Amino acid sequence: MHDPWYKQFWPWFFIVVPFITLIMGGVLLYLAINTQDTLVVDDYYKEGRVINATLAREQEAKVRNISTSLDINEGSVSLRFITGAPDNGTAIRLSFYHTTLAERDVSVLLSRDATGVYRSFLEHDLAGKWRVTIEPLDLVWKLQTVQFLPQEKPILINP
Repeated sequence: MHDPWYKQFWPWFFIVVPFITLIMGGVLLYLAINTQDTLVVDDYYKEGRVINATLAREQEAKVRNISTSLDINEGSVSLRFITGAPDNGTAIRLSFYHTTLAERDVSVLLSRDATGVYRSFLEHDLAGKWRVTIEPLDLVWKLQTVQFLPQEKPILINP
């Protein structure tokens, strides 16, 4: 004699698989409706012009032979110019762009001390993969690299 249908494996398998599929579809629909696409660009022409300007600024850093050493230690940030230090001593903008989450992006101004080292403090958690950008306030040149943070040794950034 056979067991009743509800004690068999296959009827439950054929009921549970579509049920799980419906639940996952609902979760994905909810996420698609309620999250922002921060990496999508609407104006491709304008973005292309910005990319060309950025490449020119990176080339300018290469021409000036700018090389830096960045040290991040417990919220303290210090930037040393190995070569190509600016003469005017104005502040330098240091930006951290998260690779996927735009709301985690952070930017800080570094001011030069008496020893020629640019310093500031960060109160943000920088764990993960970041695009690190260094540029003067007049936006003449730009250094950029991708780093996994935190790191114990200084980060060398070259054009």
